[in-house]
Amino acid sequence: MLRPSRRRPEFRQKYGIHDAPDGMLDWAWADERLAVSRNYWIGTADEDGRPRVIPVWGVWIDDSVVFGTNARSRKAQNLDRDPRVVVHLESGDEAVILEGDVDTIEATEEIADAFSAKYDWRPDPGADDSTRWYRLRPKLAQAWLETDYPKTATRFDF
Repeated sequence: MLRPSRRRPEFRQKYGIHDAPDGMLDWAWADERLAVSRNYWIGTADEDGRPRVIPVWGVWIDDSVVFGTNARSRKAQNLDRDPRVVVHLESGDEAVILEGDVDTIEATEEIADAFSAKYDWRPDPGADDSTRWYRLRPKLAQAWLETDYPKTATRFDF
């Protein structure tokens, strides 16, 4: 498992984020939520800079979010042109947000097994289909519990 450094996010003082480390979340907390999340919201930018966000199925494997999409989709076009991405989990109450660049990868048996276990759907790694696979190894992450936002707001740097 990754062992990122952690600190407080750099938000305006009016947000009331604590300076002390008391209450900051551990990476294990975020890691657990990344593993069990059903959908991952993928944020990209269109060619003109317009933001685009869409949920996808994905797996948290080898400290990375792995997901696939049709190679002709807007998402794939955006990621092929600009690999910078934001990934947000479904919950706003237990927020985990990742940022970084995606790599294009080949589907493997390990990835297929992970999708099968999670979604009861197995991609075929040997198929020459139109799916393009991506992996995000985060550069930074932010996480918090909405019920105690100022105290739990945590930034992780990788």
